[in-house]
Amino acid sequence: MKSNAPKEFYNRKARFDYNIESDLEAGVVLTGEEIKAVRAGKINLTGSYVRFLSSEPFWVGGNISVASDEKDRSRKLLLTKIETKRLLSEVEQKKVSIVPLKAYFKKGRLKILIGVGKGKKKFDKREDLKNRDLERELKRKTKI
Repeated sequence: MKSNAPKEFYNRKARFDYNIESDLEAGVVLTGEEIKAVRAGKINLTGSYVRFLSSEPFWVGGNISVASDEKDRSRKLLLTKIETKRLLSEVEQKKVSIVPLKAYFKKGRLKILIGVGKGKKKFDKREDLKNRDLERELKRKTKI
């Protein structure tokens, strides 16, 4: 019995709100009920971020719709010690944000692609929209 749920889940607002400089793949610690919900497509990455609690990375604000009341709980991310130290130093020194970009299954395990970047200002977002519209117009004109 195959599910029609998407295999990848995107956080579309992340690239609009942040200038992503680098990205990294991380595993997530989940319960069995949460894995079933993710396989059914009941996951939302919008508005979530990564926070360090006692030098360990946690995914905060990610919504996995489960029957219990723990749908908005913090979930631990699985990274190597070197990756964790690098991310922690970047957050402390460069004042960057870490946001999830995409969630997907790899060999039956849920992975999250996290991006490291700085937040965009309002004028940067307007400029991006303007450039996107110009590119779209150029593509239309070249097709004709």
